[in-house]
Amino acid sequence: MGESLKGKRAFIAGVGDDQGFGWAIAKALAEEGVEILLGTWTPIVRIFTNSWLAGKFDESRKLKNGKLWEYKGLYPLDAAFDYPDDVPQSVRENKRYQEASEYTVSEVAANVKKEFGHIDFLVHSLANGPEVKKPLLETSRQGYLAALSASSYSFVSLVQHFGPVMNEGGSALTLTYMASEKAVPGYGGGMSSAKAALESDTRTMAFEAGRKYGMRINAISAGALPSRAARAIGFIANMIEYAKANAPLEDKELLAEEIGNSAVFLLSPNASAITGQTLYVDNGMHCMGVAMNSPSLKTV
Repeated sequence: MGESLKGKRAFIAGVGDDQGFGWAIAKALAEEGVEILLGTWTPIVRIFTNSWLAGKFDESRKLKNGKLWEYKGLYPLDAAFDYPDDVPQSVRENKRYQEASEYTVSEVAANVKKEFGHIDFLVHSLANGPEVKKPLLETSRQGYLAALSASSYSFVSLVQHFGPVMNEGGSALTLTYMASEKAVPGYGGGMSSAKAALESDTRTMAFEAGRKYGMRINAISAGALPSRAARAIGFIANMIEYAKANAPLEDKELLAEEIGNSAVFLLSPNASAITGQTLYVDNGMHCMGVAMNSPSLKTV
């Protein structure tokens, strides 16, 4: 990218360790000289900061020049809540929340504006489905709505509140998965529905936020990656092996840095005419209609 991104500022919501897409995007942007602000789920802020200070992430933080990337700001964030009045008393009294303050989306956006003025990039790397291991037909209404709230509406809320904080020509990005459009057994609890909503919202907000704030909004549909969050689903290793056997790029491991590099492009001025798009970064797995390792195709 040369010098085009140096000095720009990004807020990345959903970084809680040195695995996963949020971290990969943060590091890729840091390589380009972008200032990084992190939004970390409120209950794990202390764990994250202690691990950071203890050097547990040092190897993962290492840039190509040998230096360790740093964040300019770290904010506790629970994107399930837009305003302080939305936080239930049971959450307020939770010991993991009592030592934090101003962690709703509106408060975090206000604090970023107060401390840094504006940002150039917004990354939504948040997803949670409390009943993700349940088939859709066994998912409760509460679990289904919780998945949509945390995994899709959270992006709408972030754009609502960070849109006014965005510099002209800014862009936003979210992470989705092909279960939004194809059945993936085991990816339950309403998460497939949440990803479908997320992609629809990306297109609608591309229009609305484009007209209102002049910003671009895109999504990356990423392939299976063995992050800590993905391992919680329970079958991620099987999905990775399935993709290696059936994707057009056979037996190729998907790397987190490939997601990061793609994100840098979509966020950057090099993609200045691209908005409302879902870019597949999955070794081509999304384009396959049949499984090549099926016994019925062994002669193909």
